[in-house]
Amino acid sequence: MQRNVNVWARVDWFTIILYLVMVLMGWVNIYAAVYSEEHRSIFDWNMRYGKQMLWIGAAIVLALISLSIDTRAFSFFAYFIYALSLISLMLVLVLGKEVNGARAWFEIGQLRLQPTEFAKVATCLAVAKYLSSYNARSDKLKTWIIAGIIIVIPAVLIALQPDIGSVVVFAAFSLTFYREGFPGIILLFGFLLLFLSLIALVASPFTVLIVILIIALIAFFIVRQRIPELLVAIVGLAISYFLSRMIAVRILHFPDNPYYYLLFATGMMGVIALVSIVRKKMRYVFWVVFLTFMAIGFTYSIDYFFDNFLQPHQQQRINILLGKESDPKGAEYNVAQSKIAIGSGGFFGKGFLQGTQTKFNFVPEQSTDFIFCTVGEEWGFVGSFIVLGLFVILLLRILHLSELQRSAFSRIYGYGVATIMFMHVAINVGMTIGLLPVIGIPLPFFSYGGSSLWAFTLLLFIFLRLDASRLEVLR
Repeated sequence: MQRNVNVWARVDWFTIILYLVMVLMGWVNIYAAVYSEEHRSIFDWNMRYGKQMLWIGAAIVLALISLSIDTRAFSFFAYFIYALSLISLMLVLVLGKEVNGARAWFEIGQLRLQPTEFAKVATCLAVAKYLSSYNARSDKLKTWIIAGIIIVIPAVLIALQPDIGSVVVFAAFSLTFYREGFPGIILLFGFLLLFLSLIALVASPFTVLIVILIIALIAFFIVRQRIPELLVAIVGLAISYFLSRMIAVRILHFPDNPYYYLLFATGMMGVIALVSIVRKKMRYVFWVVFLTFMAIGFTYSIDYFFDNFLQPHQQQRINILLGKESDPKGAEYNVAQSKIAIGSGGFFGKGFLQGTQTKFNFVPEQSTDFIFCTVGEEWGFVGSFIVLGLFVILLLRILHLSELQRSAFSRIYGYGVATIMFMHVAINVGMTIGLLPVIGIPLPFFSYGGSSLWAFTLLLFIFLRLDASRLEVLR
C-alpha cells in the first residue's frame, strides 16, 4: 500500500549537491587535462571540455526525468530494461565499433554510446527486483544461483567484447548479496580464490600447492580440533611425498620434479581421508578434502585463462604489476607517467593549468581513465584528499539512505549503487597510482565521456527517486 508525498520536498538535496560539485570538479579537471591555448574557452564545442558540457546538460535532463518517474515503474519494468540491455550487449558484438581492441561502442555520427555502462544500471535493477520478490529466500541455494546468473549473463557478453575491466566491476554485486544474507563463508571462499589467483600468477606450481595444503590443514584442524589427527595428516603427507619421490627418482629413474610428487602424495592422502570419511561419517572433513582438490584444479585454470582469454597488452600490464616484467617505455609508460604526475604535485599541487605532465601530454588518456592524475598534479595531496573524501561521503550517504528504506527493492538497489561506485573508484585510483593493473575503468563523474556520466547519473538518481518516496511505503 502506498500514499502520495511531495517528491521534490523529500528528495535528498545533500546527495544532489554532492553530485553537482563532483560533476563540476570533473569538468574543470577535463578542461585542465586537454587544455589548448588555441581553444581557451571551456565552452568550446570543438574540444573535449566543450563536449563534456553537453554531456553534463544531458545528464541533468536524465536526472530530472528519473526523479519524475513513478517509483513503481522501476520495479515493474526492471526485467524488461534488463532484457533490452542484454540485447544491446549482443548487438554491439556485431554492429559495434572497435576502439582500443574492444568492440564495445555504438557509433551514431560523432556520438558514441557504450552499452556496457548502462548494463550496470539494468543489472542492478534486475538483481534488486529478483532478491526483493516473494520467491527469493536467503536460506535457499536456488536464490543465489539465480541471482548469480542474472549477473553472469551480461558479464559474459561484456567479456566477449572484450572488456575485462567492466567484467570485474560486476563482482561488486557479491557485497550486495552479503548484505541480503549471502553466506559469509562463501564470500570468504571467494577471497581465498582471489588470493590463490594472485599466488598462481606469481609463484611456482610447487609453492602454490604448498600454500593450498597449509590452508587445507588449517581448515582440517578447525573442523576436527584434534592435534593428534592434524599431526597424523602432516606426517602422512610428508612420508608419502618423500617415499614417492625416492622410488620415482632413484628406482624408476623418473625426472625429479617435486611438484608432481607432492601432488601424488596429496592424492594419496585424499584417498585415505575419503576412506576415513566414509567410515566415521565426517561430513565437514569431506568438504575440506573436496575444496582442496577444487582449489588445485582452479590454480591450473588460472594460467589457461591468463594465456587464452586476456589480450596481450592486458597480460603484460598484469606481469608488470606483479614485477615479472618491466617495460617503462611501453606498457608501463602510462602508469609511470601517472605516478610522476601525482608525485610531482606535492602537498598543495602545482596550481590550475600549471601541471607540466598534463600540459605536455605525458600521460595518455588523461581526460578519461587517468583523470585522477590531473587532480594529483595540479591540486596535490590536498586536492586528492578532498576528491576521495567526497567519494567516501557519497558512498556512506548512499549506504545510510539504503538502510532507511522500507522497501527491500530500494534497499537492495541502493547497495548495488554503492558497491558499483566503490569498485569503480577503487580500481580507477588504484591503477593511476600503480597498485592495480590498467583495465580501463572510468572515475565516476570525473572522467570524460557521455556514456559513463549518463549511466552513473541514472544509477544515482533512480535511487534518489526511490528514497524520496520511501515514506509512500506503509509499514
